[in-house]
Amino acid sequence: MANSLGIFVTNPDNMQHIMGVTKAAKAKGIKVKVFFTWSGTKLTQDPAWSELVKLADDVSICADSYKKMGFNVEDVPEGLTTEKMATQAQHGDIIENYERYMTL
Repeated sequence: MANSLGIFVTNPDNMQHIMGVTKAAKAKGIKVKVFFTWSGTKLTQDPAWSELVKLADDVSICADSYKKMGFNVEDVPEGLTTEKMATQAQHGDIIENYERYMTL
């Protein structure tokens, strides 16, 4: 998909960078999808989470990782739907369908 960026997030210390990259990409008209996995799912508790969900075109998390980080999968993070509590297939979607890819 032309003019698109997929961001794969594994590190809970990178919200500032995720927000910066997403804002810059959106300002240039680039579609942004962000997928959170493993300890990156802890960022669902970050104060910037709700802003990111509104800013990015698509946000999803690995439900299994979310559970392993101690969260209840029945408690869907703000701005997500149960369909966005997903599997690593979301990561595969980024690799297969997005023009640019980065890991944070």
